[in-house]
Amino acid sequence: MNPTFSHQDATRGRGRRLAFASAVSALALVGAVGLGMTHSGALAQLKAEKADSVQTPFGRAPLSFADIVERVKPAVVSIQVSNGAKLASNPKGGAPRGTVPEVPEDSPFFEFFKRLPPEFRGQPTPRPTQAQGSGFVISPDGFVVTNNHVIDGANKITVNFDQDTKYEAELVGTDARTDLALLKLKGGSGNFPYVKFADKQPRVGDWVVAVGNPFGLGGTVTAGIVSALGRDIGSGPYDYMQIDAAVNRGNSGGPTFNLDGEVVGVNTAIYSPSGGNVGIAFAVPAKVATEVITQLKSGGSVSRGWLGVKIQNVDEDTAASLGLGEAKGALVSEVTTPGPAADAGLKSGDAILSVNGQKVADSRDLARQIAGFSPGSRVDVRILRGQKEQNLSVKLGTFPSSAQLAKAEPAAKEDPKTTELDLLGLTLAPGTGPHKDSVLITDVDGGSNAAQKGLKSGDVILEVGNVVVKTPDEVASAVKEVSKLGRTAVLMRVKSGDQIRLVPVQLKKS
Repeated sequence: MNPTFSHQDATRGRGRRLAFASAVSALALVGAVGLGMTHSGALAQLKAEKADSVQTPFGRAPLSFADIVERVKPAVVSIQVSNGAKLASNPKGGAPRGTVPEVPEDSPFFEFFKRLPPEFRGQPTPRPTQAQGSGFVISPDGFVVTNNHVIDGANKITVNFDQDTKYEAELVGTDARTDLALLKLKGGSGNFPYVKFADKQPRVGDWVVAVGNPFGLGGTVTAGIVSALGRDIGSGPYDYMQIDAAVNRGNSGGPTFNLDGEVVGVNTAIYSPSGGNVGIAFAVPAKVATEVITQLKSGGSVSRGWLGVKIQNVDEDTAASLGLGEAKGALVSEVTTPGPAADAGLKSGDAILSVNGQKVADSRDLARQIAGFSPGSRVDVRILRGQKEQNLSVKLGTFPSSAQLAKAEPAAKEDPKTTELDLLGLTLAPGTGPHKDSVLITDVDGGSNAAQKGLKSGDVILEVGNVVVKTPDEVASAVKEVSKLGRTAVLMRVKSGDQIRLVPVQLKKS
């Protein structure tokens, strides 16, 4: 049975606590008199303490966020976006409501329907759509930071301050890789309230305050802590800060503040099975945001170095297949031609170990390092090829848009005469058609490591252990050579659909 407490019990408890508190206060007063401190002096010292926080052995703890909010809230804005005219469709599918089917020219009703307004001739009337988000002013002359996805495709951008003051804004620049955008307010006095980015990265457990425009409600304040740093949310090579302050739709682009009223992050995404707040939100760290905004302000876009390779992580099996002592570095699965890496002589199967002497931890680390260089920079890339390490000098290009990247051709799915290769758990056949100079996988043993690595029927083997293979026999010979070196896995370059990747497959023990 759960214990219950009556009102009388609670009253007696308070009486005992009050008596104890009085005794402590008396002792404290005696101590103060003994030390020569007057009562008025103690009050003066208390007044000198910060009203919004208390000092603890582990740092400041807020008694209230009100002073912080009062200071920063005027610089936080709501953003309304008009995305132009779009066709209004029937939500249940089919033709839009109020329309009629197309009438053939030989119909006696053709002339009648021809004279009807467009919306009654199967041509729905375009209607503008609206979107909302958040942002914040970073300078007195009216530069505003928000998310790229908030203003994407906007024809008109309106910025609303908390006092219902509205301004139109023009787009200065965007960066899709970090989902950041920079706006400039039109008009105004040139003396807008603004906030600054923090110079110091917060620690996990630090208090944070998020201010934004959730669900179009306007300036809304929520508080929490930094839950984690360096989160990979599958959106490019950059890390994100995780917070547990309530963030919902409409908070996108809004700021996250520390206890000093400085912006430590730009709220960008939430994790939510339902679409609402579950206490997991992600923000672009202030350091990344500052670098991006500086470039947007000066040129309207962000220029990043480009190596021109497709890469993947080096796991334990890959390290074993390459003869690496640890699972570090980035593995080149494909080289873009033409491109900086191809011009410098990088090849598929090369393991990139460091850039300008700085070790590469994984594929995302390599992407971040390369993106940190300006286009045209020359960098020294240390690679492992075969059994030897070597340095290559690469002149980086400019990171292209996705539309500029070449697409690989689809894999063939023919099934000619097959050969079983027990060491790999694969059944192979000579390639045909566009893959006549490669080897086709026709079957995969379900209990093999190859199956666990995602190899499947229809995949095409291009190389085994950095050796180009054109027949199943050449695959078998290459596997034997790897086995003679005492390695427990073999690295294969495989084409799956339109993707080329390097797959380390463990060899079956004989």
